[in-house]
Amino acid sequence: MTTTATTSRHDAGPDETAGQPAGPEQTRDDRARTILIISAGVSEPSSTDMLADRFARAAGVTADRAGVRVTVRRIGLRPLAQEIMQALVGGLRSERLESAVTALAHADGVVIATPIYKAGMSGLLKSFLDVLDQDLLVAKPAALLATAGTARHALAVDIELRGVLAFFRTLTVPTSVLATGGDWFDPGLGERVERAAAELIALVADDVERAMTRSTWSSYDHTFDSAAERRRDDGPDFDTDLMRLAAGGE
Repeated sequence: MTTTATTSRHDAGPDETAGQPAGPEQTRDDRARTILIISAGVSEPSSTDMLADRFARAAGVTADRAGVRVTVRRIGLRPLAQEIMQALVGGLRSERLESAVTALAHADGVVIATPIYKAGMSGLLKSFLDVLDQDLLVAKPAALLATAGTARHALAVDIELRGVLAFFRTLTVPTSVLATGGDWFDPGLGERVERAAAELIALVADDVERAMTRSTWSSYDHTFDSAAERRRDDGPDFDTDLMRLAAGGE
């Protein structure tokens, strides 16, 4: 799924590798920002995917109003489940899983969407996070979405998921979104989605990740030969068979 808002308000300037020093002349650029949704929904159809779609639409509308060019993409973890487990056990990532990790490294912002089970994020999402380099998400803006069967899980997003992302030094937006069965027609859910989308777009538009890591990257602990260190200016190729399959296409 791709959503694009195509009005620009930024001064032109060169792109750079994440975490690498930029020249003093660079402030903003007019490139399209990329937001990657990581969805851990396991059913078809999935309420987690539905919430992610709702967020994508809100982000597109918000970006368009702000005059920011944004492309929203999504990778589902369900087709990668076996490869994630193999990476955990054997330590080797498949080409398809490596492509997903690279896409995450290149994204200007990320949306983490997960079902909540037993007051915690899905095991599929936690396993995916476990195979990531610890510096992959440093200062990366992130929004947190979750679905659950009951409001008893309300604190799971802010206590568990936000806590795990704090280990990665991720810049999570203030508003998290939890949708339970009775929330879908409640205006309050739409308001929370729109607020979280606006917060993420604000951080992504100002290129906060690069601004924060430009002068601090060398002070963090890094994984040897991590995807964050190997990030290229041209970004990952989403138009491949592997990436289309990971995104749920044919």
